Amino acid sequence: MLNRLKEISLGNWILIAMILGMIVGIILNFYVSDPLIKDVILIDNVFFLGGNLFIKLMKMLVVPLVFCSIIVGVTSISDIRKIGSIGGRAILIYLLTTALAVSIALFIAGIIEPGIGLNMANLADPSNVTTNVTITNTILDMIPDNPLNSLANGDMLPVIIFGVIVGFILAKLKEETKTVNKLFTEGNTIMMEMTNIVMKFAPIGVFCLIAKTFATLGMDGLMPLSKYVACILLALAVQAFIVYPTLLVIFTRLNPIKFFKRFFSVMLFAFSSSSSNATIPLTLEKLSELGVSKDVSSFTIPLGATINMDGTAIMQGVVVMFAAQAYGIDLGLSALIIVVFTAVMASIGTAGIPSVGLVTLNMVFASVGLPTDAIGIIMGIDHILDMIRSAVNVTGDAICTIIVSFKNKSVDIDLFNDKKEAKNP
Repeated sequence: MLNRLKEISLGNWILIAMILGMIVGIILNFYVSDPLIKDVILIDNVFFLGGNLFIKLMKMLVVPLVFCSIIVGVTSISDIRKIGSIGGRAILIYLLTTALAVSIALFIAGIIEPGIGLNMANLADPSNVTTNVTITNTILDMIPDNPLNSLANGDMLPVIIFGVIVGFILAKLKEETKTVNKLFTEGNTIMMEMTNIVMKFAPIGVFCLIAKTFATLGMDGLMPLSKYVACILLALAVQAFIVYPTLLVIFTRLNPIKFFKRFFSVMLFAFSSSSSNATIPLTLEKLSELGVSKDVSSFTIPLGATINMDGTAIMQGVVVMFAAQAYGIDLGLSALIIVVFTAVMASIGTAGIPSVGLVTLNMVFASVGLPTDAIGIIMGIDHILDMIRSAVNVTGDAICTIIVSFKNKSVDIDLFNDKKEAKNP
């Protein structure tokens, strides 16, 4: 029996915890009237402690994880000097698709309004939220007066900018800064392992957060969550089946239907593994069958698994709007611009492993001062959505690689159109 329980994946445990939390919360809401048991013992103490303890553990990870990850990511990106236009084009397209992804997410969530009806304004203090500020101040605030203060206070935009600058300098100095580079690389490894450890407590945290939510809000919480899922799925569908094919046609004139027919098996693998990194070998093999030069794909696909997280950016954009609406906050244009910028920058430092986007989501919330309580509400249903996001991420990596290869005359068009047999790699 214990062996069978150990075989259940973390994602499934989180899903089980969400369902149990909903059941317990609804039972408390409708069938328990004793305020001592319901409010004092369970809601205000047990569930509050369990849920907020997990949220604080996640917050603890954000600054060191993002700082180390961005430095390591930028340092690796600097290898584009070795291959010139390939790297430059790849990075430009990856960042463009990520910016489009989060913008689409904000637009769709703004129309569907998934957070309306949740009414969480009384559950947290939203006084630090960034709404309308001038673009000039926004740009100036990105540059840290004191990087150590920004790191200590969790001011994420200055932390990101400082991390990018440090990364570029380490890449430029190379041999002279081997020790420092190794320090940040090992620091990133430590933070990723710490993330894995903290995520093991996710089922307990999710159970407490969901139980507290439904015990307080009851069935009224179901409709906003359903609308949240609909927003995510719609935005992912637009990105995968409208944005990517459109870019493929505009830049290459290749048939996207032929691409999807032959790449579908890779998308299924990414869906089942919830990992862009785990899918890299299969993606490289399939792109070779599609006529893409390995000289290009062997660089752009691992790079994409590091910096091209369109699915994660979509999730972050929708959750920001979901939380703002739930707290009754009207985010201004400048705040939305900050969200787009932060989500794009966060994608550089997001590793291609399951659910790590939930950790960097804290960074996006911090960039506009939103309370992080809403993150716990969506965590229980994130596993299935994470699987779909991974499939979208991998698809974006492949299509961007085909575009870069085409621009560098490194695509065998006949092989792409299946007019001749693939050569052995």
